[in-house]
Amino acid sequence: MSLQMVSVMNNSSLIHPGFSLLNFDGRVFFFGQKGWPKRSCPTGVFLLDLKKNELKLRPATFSNDSCYLPPLRYPAITSMKASLESETCQYLIHGGKTPNNELSTKMYIMSAMVKANKKAILCCSEKEIAGDVPGARYGHSINVVYSKGKSACVIFGGRSYLPPGQRTTETWNSVVDCMPEVFLVDLEFGCSTSYTLQELQDGLSFHVSLARNDIIYILGGHSLENNVRPPNLYKLKIDLPLGSPDLKCIVLSGGISLSSAIVTKTSNNEFIIVGGYESNNQKRMVCNTVTLEDDRIKIQERETPDWTGDIKHSKIWFGSNMGNGAVLFGIPGDIKQLISDTNFFYILNFGTEEEAMQSCSQTSTEDLEDSVPLEDSEEFYFNGDGVFDDDTYNEGDEEDESKTSYWIICCDDCIVDVNTWVPFYSTELNKPAMIYCSNGEGHWVHAQCMDLSENTLIHLSQGNAKYFCNQHIDFARELQTPKKVLSVKKTPMKSMRTKTLKKKTTPVKKSFLRRLFE
Repeated sequence: MSLQMVSVMNNSSLIHPGFSLLNFDGRVFFFGQKGWPKRSCPTGVFLLDLKKNELKLRPATFSNDSCYLPPLRYPAITSMKASLESETCQYLIHGGKTPNNELSTKMYIMSAMVKANKKAILCCSEKEIAGDVPGARYGHSINVVYSKGKSACVIFGGRSYLPPGQRTTETWNSVVDCMPEVFLVDLEFGCSTSYTLQELQDGLSFHVSLARNDIIYILGGHSLENNVRPPNLYKLKIDLPLGSPDLKCIVLSGGISLSSAIVTKTSNNEFIIVGGYESNNQKRMVCNTVTLEDDRIKIQERETPDWTGDIKHSKIWFGSNMGNGAVLFGIPGDIKQLISDTNFFYILNFGTEEEAMQSCSQTSTEDLEDSVPLEDSEEFYFNGDGVFDDDTYNEGDEEDESKTSYWIICCDDCIVDVNTWVPFYSTELNKPAMIYCSNGEGHWVHAQCMDLSENTLIHLSQGNAKYFCNQHIDFARELQTPKKVLSVKKTPMKSMRTKTLKKKTTPVKKSFLRRLFE
């Protein structure tokens, strides 16, 4: 076991709470950056390059047939194999938050292929789901179970926003616990079925879920309604016969009170739980070893790492599993120190030192030292050959991004052009400012298209009055879009004064001339 501080040499501002790491045969990819990538950016996925305790983020290359993948934070992620005997690893990604604070309902499948020069090419495809589709959520879990030669993924817990009918501009970002439903998704046909089990009374978020064969164990979690972290331990057994699936849930004793913990796998049946929180103001400094055997689970405390003083005194920490028994986590930097980084990062490794070095990829034969680091707002183009071109715009990407609400055509005469858009308000960062119309189930419109001033935009984001766009102002008139008023042509004061003087002096001149000639 070792704890090593690492320095992020570029793009450190992208790494914030909610990110995920994907390990493809020793190559670790960072996913879930802070903020939106620019239009033709390949979704903000980066290869982690670790050398001499220096961590660099290298832009990842996607295949031409990949779909657009928005940067999602706090999604549910799990590794998946085609079968128990297969060595090919894929990742399932479901839900999560976009930089707009919108929640995703989509499911993606991420895989990697290696070219002759050992360069990894990622492929992302969207998995269509039908039936009882899980609602948009984040902070939930997804696992893959195998039973009788079949496989299925199980989705549980998480948080979501208030239902559309209950959301107002003031409470738009208010979240609630999801219902305690278990969703079973057939990975072959994409059919989803929801189950309500009497043992599961609360919709927990940020819990720990561990899967082995046809059994899933659910530990801890946070109940937003009660603001508690109960020491839950559920055993969920899924049987997949030729007919209808059979789900059984058993409540076990010996659970752990935790939330937002990181789980890393050290062997086929051994996991380690590290990090997380015991309460709102207390980090969980204890590590646990969890062993899964057939129908049994064994949880034991293990040796605690030699935490540094900064880690002990920090109120928050965040991170993700790197694979091979290693964890990457960060803590906020000390604002009193004159440093450029906003966070400090550490790698906690429970395996050997050799495995820790293999947890980050240096397998490409390319010389990456001279590559230009990408900033948060820098854009680049990608294709199957891994060629980057800053001056080329990928029109195919634009179509994919519109499906993810990256560019929203809010009305028939929308004036926002994705090709020429530039910030219009100081409140805008990487996307046009949006405001929510309260009509019906609501929809988003561009503040610029509605001719709103920035002061009005700020007022709408702070007040609790409902807002209605130009097309729906007849439904209510609490607060509506100001109508465009033609400016009144005003005569300058200097010109008006000249005209007045002329009017006054003209009669005087005529009278004077008349008296002169008489």
